Amino acid sequence: MKKILFFCAVVMLLGLTACNKQQSVPETPQGPAFDEVLMTRRSIRSYDATKTISKEEVRQLLAAVQEAPSWANQQPTKYYVAISDEKLEAVQNAIYGNKDRVEGAPVLIVSTYERGKSGFFRGQPTNEIGDGWGAYDNGLSNCYLVLKARAMGFDTLIMGMRDGDALRSIFNIPAEETVMAVISLGYRDQEPNQPEHRPLDEVVKFF
Repeated sequence: MKKILFFCAVVMLLGLTACNKQQSVPETPQGPAFDEVLMTRRSIRSYDATKTISKEEVRQLLAAVQEAPSWANQQPTKYYVAISDEKLEAVQNAIYGNKDRVEGAPVLIVSTYERGKSGFFRGQPTNEIGDGWGAYDNGLSNCYLVLKARAMGFDTLIMGMRDGDALRSIFNIPAEETVMAVISLGYRDQEPNQPEHRPLDEVVKFF
């Protein structure tokens, strides 16, 4: 009888332990693996014009981008989002030859950074790079943007060919901000080729 009671107690204890383990691991929605995001992100130059992206989705994307690191957490990067037909057309007219490449993209984002923040201490540049650190931080933010966009199923193209003065006028961008890139956001309408990369030993040196 004692053996039976002991056996029942063990079974009950194991059952409670298993139950607790199941409760301690909540189920969460899984996105794509990070390596998959890296391998499938491409600079897309042709978009599916039948697919749209909502303002709420863009807000979700840019909220994640705020996690990007910056000099002393200065967060100098700003984004101006063209999502209305009027603003989309205006930005398209300011990106020269890239206009045809991103015509089907439902969102165009202008990336800027505030000068005199990153790379400065008490108003003075910390080293010879100066405001170059603002551009550096802007690049980090844009990197987060294109990777998060891909994780959400979107595609991007970072464009440096643009009329900075025209973009400043379109969005009333303050004079203390440097206009950097225009980034298209949409859905690819065909699979791009994978570009070749330089051998690792050409870009990495171990000492």
